[in-house]
Amino acid sequence: MPQFPFFSKMKWLWSGTSGKTIAILMHENDRKADLFQWVIAYLAEIWEADGHRVKFVFGVNKFVPADLAILHVDLSVVPDEYIEFGRRYPLTLNGEVNDIRKSVISTNLVRSGNTYSGPVMVKSDLNYGGFPERRLNRFQDPGSASGIDSPLDYRVFDNLHAVPEAVWNSPELVVEKFLPEFDGDLYCIRNYLFLGDQMNCMRRFSKHPVVNGKTQTGKEEIEPHPEIVELRHKLGFDYGKFDYVIHNGQAILLDANKTVGAVTRSKSSPIQEQRRMRATGLYSYFAREQTH
Repeated sequence: MPQFPFFSKMKWLWSGTSGKTIAILMHENDRKADLFQWVIAYLAEIWEADGHRVKFVFGVNKFVPADLAILHVDLSVVPDEYIEFGRRYPLTLNGEVNDIRKSVISTNLVRSGNTYSGPVMVKSDLNYGGFPERRLNRFQDPGSASGIDSPLDYRVFDNLHAVPEAVWNSPELVVEKFLPEFDGDLYCIRNYLFLGDQMNCMRRFSKHPVVNGKTQTGKEEIEPHPEIVELRHKLGFDYGKFDYVIHNGQAILLDANKTVGAVTRSKSSPIQEQRRMRATGLYSYFAREQTH
Protein backbone atom coordinates (compact mmCIF):
# COMPACT_ATOMS: atom_id res chain seq x y z
CA MET A 1 0.00 0.00 0.00
CA PRO A 2 1.51 3.39 -0.94
CA GLN A 3 2.58 5.66 1.91
CA PHE A 4 2.02 9.37 1.35
CA PRO A 5 4.17 11.89 3.25
CA PHE A 6 1.34 14.41 3.57
CA PHE A 7 -0.66 12.03 5.80
CA SER A 8 2.01 12.33 8.52
CA LYS A 9 1.42 16.09 8.73
CA MET A 10 -2.27 15.70 9.59
CA LYS A 11 -3.96 15.42 12.93
CA TRP A 12 -5.15 11.85 12.61
CA LEU A 13 -8.51 10.60 13.79
CA TRP A 14 -9.05 7.47 15.80
CA SER A 15 -11.67 5.07 14.54
CA GLY A 16 -11.65 2.78 17.54
CA THR A 17 -14.38 0.16 17.30
CA SER A 18 -17.36 2.46 16.84
CA GLY A 19 -18.65 4.09 13.70
CA LYS A 20 -17.72 7.60 12.71
CA THR A 21 -19.88 10.43 11.41
CA ILE A 22 -18.96 11.64 7.94
CA ALA A 23 -20.32 14.95 6.62
CA ILE A 24 -20.47 15.50 2.85
CA LEU A 25 -20.63 19.23 2.18
CA MET A 26 -22.76 20.02 -0.87
CA HIS A 27 -23.90 23.20 -2.58
CA GLU A 28 -27.16 24.52 -1.16
CA ASN A 29 -28.89 24.22 -4.56
CA ASP A 30 -28.19 20.47 -4.64
CA ARG A 31 -30.68 19.85 -1.83
CA LYS A 32 -33.12 18.20 -4.26
CA ALA A 33 -30.54 16.80 -6.66
CA ASP A 34 -30.21 13.13 -7.53
CA LEU A 35 -27.15 12.30 -5.44
CA PHE A 36 -26.42 9.16 -7.43
CA GLN A 37 -25.16 11.24 -10.32
CA TRP A 38 -21.96 11.36 -8.27
CA VAL A 39 -19.73 8.50 -7.15
CA ILE A 40 -19.73 9.91 -3.60
CA ALA A 41 -23.30 8.59 -3.08
CA TYR A 42 -22.18 5.03 -3.82
CA LEU A 43 -19.20 5.42 -1.49
CA ALA A 44 -21.57 6.73 1.20
CA GLU A 45 -23.62 3.53 0.92
CA ILE A 46 -20.47 1.50 1.48
CA TRP A 47 -19.44 3.58 4.51
CA GLU A 48 -22.87 3.18 6.02
CA ALA A 49 -22.77 -0.58 5.41
CA ASP A 50 -19.47 -0.57 7.31
CA GLY A 51 -21.20 0.97 10.31
CA HIS A 52 -20.49 4.68 9.82
CA ARG A 53 -23.01 7.52 9.65
CA VAL A 54 -23.12 9.75 6.57
CA LYS A 55 -24.74 13.17 6.67
CA PHE A 56 -25.22 15.20 3.49
CA VAL A 57 -24.97 18.88 4.42
CA PHE A 58 -26.43 21.40 1.95
CA GLY A 59 -25.18 24.97 2.19
CA VAL A 60 -23.43 26.70 5.06
CA ASN A 61 -26.34 27.86 7.22
CA LYS A 62 -26.46 24.86 9.53
CA PHE A 63 -23.41 23.15 11.02
CA VAL A 64 -23.80 19.37 11.38
CA PRO A 65 -21.15 17.92 13.71
CA ALA A 66 -19.02 15.13 12.26
CA ASP A 67 -15.67 13.45 12.78
CA LEU A 68 -14.64 14.16 9.20
CA ALA A 69 -16.04 16.16 6.27
CA ILE A 70 -15.63 15.93 2.51
CA LEU A 71 -15.98 19.16 0.57
CA HIS A 72 -18.11 18.19 -2.46
CA VAL A 73 -19.28 21.44 -4.06
CA ASP A 74 -19.73 20.73 -7.78
CA LEU A 75 -18.36 24.00 -9.13
CA SER A 76 -15.03 24.77 -10.79
CA VAL A 77 -14.49 27.62 -8.33
CA VAL A 78 -15.73 26.86 -4.81
CA PRO A 79 -17.21 29.91 -3.05
CA ASP A 80 -15.15 31.14 -0.10
CA GLU A 81 -17.98 30.53 2.37
CA TYR A 82 -17.83 26.78 1.69
CA ILE A 83 -14.06 26.71 2.21
CA GLU A 84 -14.48 28.55 5.51
CA PHE A 85 -17.35 26.29 6.56
CA GLY A 86 -15.22 23.23 5.92
CA ARG A 87 -12.56 24.54 8.30
CA ARG A 88 -15.00 24.11 11.19
CA TYR A 89 -14.54 20.33 11.04
CA PRO A 90 -11.64 18.41 12.62
CA LEU A 91 -10.56 17.41 9.11
CA THR A 92 -12.07 18.25 5.73
CA LEU A 93 -10.94 16.33 2.65
CA ASN A 94 -10.29 18.59 -0.35
CA GLY A 95 -10.79 21.43 2.10
CA GLU A 96 -8.41 23.75 0.28
CA VAL A 97 -9.13 22.68 -3.32
CA ASN A 98 -11.02 25.75 -4.46
CA ASP A 99 -10.27 26.22 -8.18
CA ILE A 100 -10.00 23.53 -10.89
CA ARG A 101 -10.36 25.74 -13.95
CA LYS A 102 -8.04 24.78 -16.80
CA SER A 103 -6.57 28.27 -16.70
CA VAL A 104 -5.35 27.30 -13.22
CA ILE A 105 -4.27 23.66 -13.55
CA SER A 106 -3.04 23.44 -17.15
CA THR A 107 0.62 23.98 -18.04
CA ASN A 108 -0.01 23.78 -21.79
CA LEU A 109 -2.20 26.78 -22.55
CA VAL A 110 -1.35 28.93 -25.56
CA ARG A 111 -2.48 32.39 -26.60
CA SER A 112 -2.91 34.25 -29.84
CA GLY A 113 0.47 35.39 -31.08
CA ASN A 114 2.45 32.58 -29.41
CA THR A 115 5.10 30.89 -31.55
CA TYR A 116 3.72 27.40 -30.94
CA SER A 117 3.08 25.78 -34.35
CA GLY A 118 1.45 22.45 -33.46
CA PRO A 119 -2.21 21.46 -33.31
CA VAL A 120 -4.38 22.87 -30.53
CA MET A 121 -7.66 22.06 -28.84
CA VAL A 122 -10.30 24.59 -27.80
CA LYS A 123 -11.88 23.75 -24.44
CA SER A 124 -14.09 25.32 -21.83
CA ASP A 125 -12.17 26.88 -18.96
CA LEU A 126 -14.75 25.48 -16.53
CA ASN A 127 -15.03 21.80 -15.73
CA TYR A 128 -17.22 19.72 -18.07
CA GLY A 129 -18.18 22.57 -20.37
CA GLY A 130 -19.49 24.64 -17.46
CA PHE A 131 -22.51 22.34 -17.10
CA PRO A 132 -22.29 22.20 -13.26
CA GLU A 133 -22.44 26.00 -13.10
CA ARG A 134 -25.47 26.13 -15.39
CA ARG A 135 -27.15 23.32 -13.48
CA LEU A 136 -26.75 25.05 -10.13
CA ASN A 137 -27.87 28.45 -11.42
CA ARG A 138 -31.58 27.96 -11.95
CA PHE A 139 -31.97 31.39 -13.57
CA GLN A 140 -29.43 30.73 -16.32
CA ASP A 141 -30.11 29.34 -19.77
CA PRO A 142 -29.18 25.62 -19.90
CA GLY A 143 -27.05 26.18 -23.02
CA SER A 144 -23.56 27.62 -23.00
CA ALA A 145 -22.85 30.98 -24.62
CA SER A 146 -19.48 29.60 -25.72
CA GLY A 147 -21.07 26.81 -27.77
CA ILE A 148 -19.46 24.15 -25.58
CA ASP A 149 -21.94 22.19 -23.51
CA SER A 150 -19.74 19.15 -22.80
CA PRO A 151 -16.23 17.88 -23.62
CA LEU A 152 -17.56 16.31 -26.81
CA ASP A 153 -17.86 19.87 -28.14
CA TYR A 154 -14.11 20.50 -27.80
CA ARG A 155 -12.50 21.17 -31.18
CA VAL A 156 -9.04 20.45 -32.58
CA PHE A 157 -7.36 22.92 -34.97
CA ASP A 158 -4.21 22.37 -37.01
CA ASN A 159 -2.53 25.46 -35.57
CA LEU A 160 -3.15 28.73 -33.75
CA HIS A 161 -3.90 30.61 -36.97
CA ALA A 162 -6.89 28.33 -37.63
CA VAL A 163 -8.55 29.18 -34.31
CA PRO A 164 -11.49 31.58 -34.83
CA GLU A 165 -11.06 35.08 -33.44
CA ALA A 166 -14.19 34.64 -31.34
CA VAL A 167 -12.40 31.95 -29.33
CA TRP A 168 -9.61 34.32 -28.31
CA ASN A 169 -12.21 36.90 -27.25
CA SER A 170 -14.21 34.50 -25.09
CA PRO A 171 -13.41 34.40 -21.35
CA GLU A 172 -15.18 31.03 -21.18
CA LEU A 173 -12.71 29.29 -23.49
CA VAL A 174 -9.06 28.27 -23.37
CA VAL A 175 -6.74 27.02 -26.09
CA GLU A 176 -4.41 24.20 -25.17
CA LYS A 177 -1.65 22.38 -27.03
CA PHE A 178 -3.12 19.19 -28.42
CA LEU A 179 -0.74 16.53 -27.14
CA PRO A 180 -2.53 13.21 -27.63
CA GLU A 181 -1.53 9.73 -26.56
CA PHE A 182 -1.94 6.99 -29.16
CA ASP A 183 -2.12 3.22 -29.13
CA GLY A 184 -1.89 2.33 -32.80
CA ASP A 185 -4.53 4.50 -34.47
CA LEU A 186 -6.59 4.94 -31.29
CA TYR A 187 -6.53 7.93 -28.98
CA CYS A 188 -5.97 7.16 -25.30
CA ILE A 189 -6.69 8.82 -21.98
CA ARG A 190 -5.83 7.71 -18.46
CA ASN A 191 -8.31 8.15 -15.59
CA TYR A 192 -6.68 8.14 -12.16
CA LEU A 193 -9.29 7.84 -9.39
CA PHE A 194 -8.32 8.10 -5.74
CA LEU A 195 -9.41 8.56 -2.15
CA GLY A 196 -6.81 8.71 0.60
CA ASP A 197 -4.36 5.84 0.17
CA GLN A 198 -6.53 3.86 -2.27
CA MET A 199 -6.59 4.36 -6.04
CA ASN A 200 -7.15 2.76 -9.40
CA CYS A 201 -6.35 3.88 -12.91
CA MET A 202 -7.89 3.02 -16.27
CA ARG A 203 -6.62 3.64 -19.78
CA ARG A 204 -9.43 4.15 -22.29
CA PHE A 205 -9.24 3.92 -26.09
CA SER A 206 -11.26 5.73 -28.75
CA LYS A 207 -11.27 6.78 -32.38
CA HIS A 208 -12.45 10.19 -31.18
CA PRO A 209 -9.88 12.74 -29.94
CA VAL A 210 -12.06 13.29 -26.86
CA VAL A 211 -11.91 9.97 -25.02
CA ASN A 212 -14.54 9.29 -22.39
CA GLY A 213 -17.18 6.75 -21.44
CA LYS A 214 -19.37 7.77 -24.38
CA THR A 215 -16.68 7.46 -27.07
CA GLN A 216 -14.47 4.65 -25.77
CA THR A 217 -14.00 1.43 -27.71
CA GLY A 218 -12.10 -0.36 -24.95
CA LYS A 219 -10.27 0.04 -21.67
CA GLU A 220 -7.65 -1.59 -19.47
CA GLU A 221 -6.55 -1.24 -15.87
CA ILE A 222 -3.08 0.22 -15.38
CA GLU A 223 -0.87 1.68 -12.67
CA PRO A 224 -1.05 5.49 -12.31
CA HIS A 225 2.02 7.40 -13.42
CA PRO A 226 4.08 8.45 -10.37
CA GLU A 227 4.33 12.05 -11.61
CA ILE A 228 0.54 12.33 -11.64
CA VAL A 229 0.30 10.84 -8.15
CA GLU A 230 2.87 13.39 -6.97
CA LEU A 231 0.95 16.21 -8.69
CA ARG A 232 -2.22 15.16 -6.91
CA HIS A 233 -0.57 15.77 -3.56
CA LYS A 234 1.05 18.98 -4.73
CA LEU A 235 -2.40 20.31 -5.67
CA GLY A 236 -3.85 19.19 -2.32
CA PHE A 237 -6.39 16.61 -3.53
CA ASP A 238 -7.60 13.94 -1.11
CA TYR A 239 -10.42 12.66 -3.32
CA GLY A 240 -11.08 12.96 -7.03
CA LYS A 241 -10.16 11.98 -10.57
CA PHE A 242 -7.30 13.18 -12.76
CA ASP A 243 -7.42 12.70 -16.54
CA TYR A 244 -4.02 12.62 -18.19
CA VAL A 245 -2.04 11.32 -21.14
CA ILE A 246 1.51 10.18 -21.75
CA HIS A 247 2.87 12.18 -24.68
CA ASN A 248 6.48 11.61 -25.76
CA GLY A 249 7.13 9.99 -22.41
CA GLN A 250 5.76 12.92 -20.40
CA ALA A 251 2.71 12.73 -18.13
CA ILE A 252 0.37 15.62 -18.99
CA LEU A 253 -2.61 16.51 -16.80
CA LEU A 254 -5.73 17.37 -18.82
CA ASP A 255 -8.41 17.67 -16.16
CA ALA A 256 -8.68 17.58 -12.36
CA ASN A 257 -12.08 16.74 -10.89
CA LYS A 258 -12.98 16.86 -7.19
CA THR A 259 -16.65 15.81 -7.55
CA VAL A 260 -16.43 12.63 -9.59
CA GLY A 261 -19.50 11.86 -11.66
CA ALA A 262 -20.97 8.37 -11.86
CA VAL A 263 -20.48 7.38 -15.49
CA THR A 264 -22.67 4.35 -14.86
CA ARG A 265 -25.17 3.51 -12.14
CA SER A 266 -24.38 -0.14 -12.47
CA LYS A 267 -23.49 -2.04 -9.34
CA SER A 268 -21.91 -4.88 -11.29
CA SER A 269 -19.18 -6.75 -9.49
CA PRO A 270 -16.11 -5.13 -11.12
CA ILE A 271 -17.42 -1.58 -10.74
CA GLN A 272 -18.59 -2.11 -7.17
CA GLU A 273 -15.30 -3.76 -6.24
CA GLN A 274 -13.42 -0.69 -7.44
CA ARG A 275 -15.76 1.60 -5.52
CA ARG A 276 -15.37 -0.46 -2.36
CA MET A 277 -11.61 -0.43 -2.69
CA ARG A 278 -11.54 3.36 -3.05
CA ALA A 279 -14.15 3.77 -0.28
CA THR A 280 -11.76 2.17 2.21
CA GLY A 281 -9.28 4.92 1.42
CA LEU A 282 -11.32 7.10 3.76
CA TYR A 283 -10.24 4.89 6.64
CA SER A 284 -6.62 5.93 6.17
CA TYR A 285 -7.74 9.13 7.92
CA PHE A 286 -9.34 7.12 10.74
CA ALA A 287 -6.18 6.17 12.62
CA ARG A 288 -4.78 6.85 16.04
CA GLU A 289 -3.46 10.33 16.52
CA GLN A 290 0.26 10.18 15.92
CA THR A 291 3.14 12.47 16.65
CA HIS A 292 5.81 12.61 13.93
